[in-house]
Amino acid sequence: MKRMSITLDEELLKAVQELTGQRTKRAAIEAALKAYVRRQRIQDLIEMAGSGAVDWDLEDLLAYRALELKEGQGRGQG
Repeated sequence: MKRMSITLDEELLKAVQELTGQRTKRAAIEAALKAYVRRQRIQDLIEMAGSGAVDWDLEDLLAYRALELKEGQGRGQG
């Protein structure tokens, strides 16, 4: 982990804490960053659909999703 000092919009941070259910600012920021990264990766996969770059069937996607959920629970993300 890297320690840093940044200036954030207080209202935006409060909204993130409420939406994520996180009690600490650090946890709320991490949750927001993880959600953003996940959403971008999903968007990238959607854009590659039909291009031949991704050769997954439904079973592969479900297995990936199950693994992703399992890993998220292991880090305290339910």
